[in-house]
Amino acid sequence: MNRFRYASDPLCVASCVLYCVNRWLLKPHIASTFLHGYFNDTLLIPAALPFVLWFQRKLRLRQSDNAPDWTEILFHLVIWSVLFEWIGPHIMHVTGDPWDVVAYFAGGLLAWTWWNRKQFKIAIA
Repeated sequence: MNRFRYASDPLCVASCVLYCVNRWLLKPHIASTFLHGYFNDTLLIPAALPFVLWFQRKLRLRQSDNAPDWTEILFHLVIWSVLFEWIGPHIMHVTGDPWDVVAYFAGGLLAWTWWNRKQFKIAIA
């Protein structure tokens, strides 16, 4: 299996670029509920998880350099959903939105599919 490239992973880089494009170029000029409310949420797992996993690897909390598996993605999805959508609104002036969790999940599912695409080719062949 190929070594996971963490922050230099193409999906991570693309997600970070898309976040910036949406945040500073699209949202100010386009009135779209999806772009304003959910697009960046779909980028949470593919953009942030590689950085977190790299940090965990440096702390020796992560044992391999394999692509994130579904348990790592699901674990962080649950933690971030609780933190951002339940705890956050209780301590900051923000609103929790269950649709944000759906967006996190969708982005996580797409990221897992991308990061594990080579396994799908082997399984199909």
